[in-house]
Amino acid sequence: METSLGVLMLVVLLNSESRASSLENDTGLNFVVAFPENIAYYHATNPQNSLKILALYPDTTVKVKIEPNNVTTLQMSSGEDRDFLLHFIPQLELGKSNITNQTLHISSDKWITVQVISSKKNSLQTSLVIPTENLSKEYYIPPVPTIKGTTEPKDTVTRTVTERGPFRLVIINSDKPNTVTVEGKHTQDISLNPGEAAQVWLNPDDELRVVKAGEPVSVLFGHSCAMVKDCTCGLVYTVLPPATDQTQTFIVPPQLAPVDEKDTFILLSEKDSTKVEDFKADSPKVSVDGTAVLYRPGLLLRLIPESDFSSCYHITSIPNMNNFAVIVTHKDSTEKVYVGQESKKGADWKSLKDTDYVSTQVPLPSGRNTIWHASSKMAVYFLGQNNVSLVGNPAAAISKHSDLRGCVLSPEVVRIGEDTQGWRESREYCENMNLDLVSFSKTKHQQQVLKMLNKANTDNLKKVWIGLRRSSLTGDWYWLDGDPVNNTNWGQDEPGRVDEGQCAAMSLESSKNGAWRDEDCCEDLHPVCHKKTVLLQ
Repeated sequence: METSLGVLMLVVLLNSESRASSLENDTGLNFVVAFPENIAYYHATNPQNSLKILALYPDTTVKVKIEPNNVTTLQMSSGEDRDFLLHFIPQLELGKSNITNQTLHISSDKWITVQVISSKKNSLQTSLVIPTENLSKEYYIPPVPTIKGTTEPKDTVTRTVTERGPFRLVIINSDKPNTVTVEGKHTQDISLNPGEAAQVWLNPDDELRVVKAGEPVSVLFGHSCAMVKDCTCGLVYTVLPPATDQTQTFIVPPQLAPVDEKDTFILLSEKDSTKVEDFKADSPKVSVDGTAVLYRPGLLLRLIPESDFSSCYHITSIPNMNNFAVIVTHKDSTEKVYVGQESKKGADWKSLKDTDYVSTQVPLPSGRNTIWHASSKMAVYFLGQNNVSLVGNPAAAISKHSDLRGCVLSPEVVRIGEDTQGWRESREYCENMNLDLVSFSKTKHQQQVLKMLNKANTDNLKKVWIGLRRSSLTGDWYWLDGDPVNNTNWGQDEPGRVDEGQCAAMSLESSKNGAWRDEDCCEDLHPVCHKKTVLLQ
């Protein structure tokens, strides 16, 4: 029997392996990478550069192309984190050339994330690579921080001395011919072939403000050997985010800065202006019509705007370092923050003044770490430190969809069917949409689905079919997905005798709390169709 009830789609159906790319996370199918000059290209020590690649799905094929005839193929499983070493190709590190083809390309048939590690002697930096699907044609250039012995005094900045050289941009082109304009007082026009990268030195008198390109590019900002302390210098750089003229709010946790906050700045860049603000732990909220980067000695860190907070992140610890996650979340949801399967409710959460947020820094074990929120969104940063190096980058955002069971790759789908039918016909109805009648063997999952149904039940339905029925052979109840029937929610005096109702319906009446009852399988009810959440393994 058909009714006029419209279809209620509670969560957009996403195929777990072929979704449209979006700016909501750091996963993608294609990446282009360049390794900035570290200390100096002519340094006696060869670079020890590498990639960290995370596969999200089973049977993932990844190809790393260093040159047209130098392609390495990796076969990866779901959740596998692979180090790809590039020690044997020192020429991949950029030198002083304005234009170079020293780039490499990573492609995959399923979604992955890519982190870059640039290492030479005691100079080490990490960065999270933006997928080419998410690159932009426009970027705002941050102001250059004041670094004694590197950019200060200004009249000592020179390209002939490594540690006193100017900051630079590295503009990496993807797979199409491109024209790039770096706008400012002394505008520069650059032509790039596919796979080429351009280096632009940020001389103070040039007042360069914006990078604009005919085709999407990636842009790095940094210095090959900025002074850190004790007359030592090291590589600092970050991947710039795409430009935006929307007002962005950044919540800057104090754990990102040294204890004394000395020489820590927020570099703000907008369409027509830049500004350097001192970092202040008692003023964690920063707003700008553009982008923000944190600088502290030894580190440039792209900040995560509130609009880009996500529900799941990935961090792989770096050997021989103390590894940390810095987490920002709403003050009322700390108990739902997990690292792996461990809740961080008991972590040392600090209130962030004049906001509803709190933050903490938690140590990370070696290997792969999944950091996820069971009901909301958060910001997560990676920091690593040893006696000589400080590294950091935004953690790789995997998903903006939260779930009480783990890190979501493809969100749960719950759909109230538009037709009233018997239980068997209702199951066929769901299967025709590549769904099934809902099975929820865990109490928390039952509550999660019921909450979604109650929110969408604008037609005030009283009860609906679920994927639970009685075996004609044994008389026992079973879930369609094969899970055991342990955590039940039968109503009073339910279920009846074995010769009574053979199929289960769930109440949507507010007073019944989703209670079940057995029903005649021929009764006409609306079905709850369902597709399971796909979680990162």
